[in-house]
Amino acid sequence: MTGRAVVAVSLFAVAMLATVVVGVLSGRGRERSMAEWSVSGRGLGTLFVLLLMAGETYTSFSFLGAAGWSYRYGIPIFYLIAYLSTGLVVAYFVAPLIWTYCARHKLLSIADIAEHRFGSRRLGVAVAVICTIFLVPYVQLQIQGMGVVVHAMSYGAVDLKVAAVVSFVVAETFVLASGLRGSAWVSVLKDGLAVLSVLFLAIYVPWHYFDGPGELLDRLVAEKPEWLTFPGAGGGTFGAAWFVSTIVLNAATICIFPTTVAGYLSAANPTALRRNSMLLPWYQLLLVIPIFIGAAALFVVPKLANPDLALFDLVTDSLPPAVVAVIGIAGALSAIVPMSVFLVSIGTLWGRTILGGGLQGGRSPADGGRGRSQLVCFIVGAIALAGALIYPKALVNLSVVSYEGVAQLVPAVLLGLYWRRLSTRGVTAGLIVGTAVVLLLHALGRDPLFGINGGLIALLANITVAVLISLSGPDKSVIGKHERPAKALQLGS
Repeated sequence: MTGRAVVAVSLFAVAMLATVVVGVLSGRGRERSMAEWSVSGRGLGTLFVLLLMAGETYTSFSFLGAAGWSYRYGIPIFYLIAYLSTGLVVAYFVAPLIWTYCARHKLLSIADIAEHRFGSRRLGVAVAVICTIFLVPYVQLQIQGMGVVVHAMSYGAVDLKVAAVVSFVVAETFVLASGLRGSAWVSVLKDGLAVLSVLFLAIYVPWHYFDGPGELLDRLVAEKPEWLTFPGAGGGTFGAAWFVSTIVLNAATICIFPTTVAGYLSAANPTALRRNSMLLPWYQLLLVIPIFIGAAALFVVPKLANPDLALFDLVTDSLPPAVVAVIGIAGALSAIVPMSVFLVSIGTLWGRTILGGGLQGGRSPADGGRGRSQLVCFIVGAIALAGALIYPKALVNLSVVSYEGVAQLVPAVLLGLYWRRLSTRGVTAGLIVGTAVVLLLHALGRDPLFGINGGLIALLANITVAVLISLSGPDKSVIGKHERPAKALQLGS
């Protein structure tokens, strides 16, 4: 191990120890209930909700994929900033309503929402299973993403598989002890390092490799114009129609994504969520910096074998090992925090909805299930780790359709809270049709279809079927029988 590697690895080890300590201690003195473990007892204020939800959006993809996409394709990567910011506009209206409904009925997940709204345990189980199928690949992606980050920041001294095991051990340790609250506290450390790192790189990279950002932009216009116009440098796949349709789909989906809803429900009140929706778009602007660095790498390392290493290739090439370590630690924590939230969300879905009997008998989801949830959390993490170590590409291939798959839950989780007549039969049929369309388009290699994101086409088919069947005849509905949607979803509290 070289001297540079020793410095970087030593600082990384200290940071991982600090992460475990912060995460575990955050749960001391808290009640050992399901509600505390899964949604922090609905007690986080604006700052912690902001950091927690920022941790979900600023992941290892921000350090690897954003720069890599910029290097590969160019302008299409701005869909990332566009949908995250647009989604927060939607969340300004949606998040307080979901919080109010769930707080009133003591619900902890989107499976709880579907089961309670439609009075159907089967639908709740279906939602939980679908979420699990489409979330596990994200856990594995974060494990593998951390492996890539740590391998790069250690100058190749730390093996990818060793880094993957470290990420599993660190995340599981504080998640099992403290649940979502541990993720929120670790987010403080992660976001502090991430913000400092990207702001430093925004100044350093253009002035070190160029005569400032102006020269870099001038060279992009003169030498790489195809990177600055749709569909970018990758051919016709990511054109303007794909860009707009992906923003629409993702802006709606992110509002009901299981981890996002966990963030909503951790808030102390709806006001914290409204403030979060106003503040977090400014945070998304930081994603411009990795994108900018990916563009810089086009000229510094024009034949980079792995575009996802565009940012770290420039970092390790020119910075001292201590600075490289800090940036690497920020990237590693950007994998650990979202990974931990994914694990808590999956554990909650199984511990209550699938293994815990759901909402039957009028019991609150807060009554129990923490032990079951923690066990599932560990098992799912172990499965994702095994996938990362043994079959690194098998499970990750499913991540291509993950977001589009979760999008098909929008009617069951969100539309049903707004529209009284939406029925269990309609939602179920729509969910089946939408999921089938997503899988069919990918199996046939037709996504995008006519340039439009296949997930949006599937969601439109899903909603159409759900509406038509709901209008065709009456169906049992909890809201339809017991309360008016406008009253159930009023702002406030």
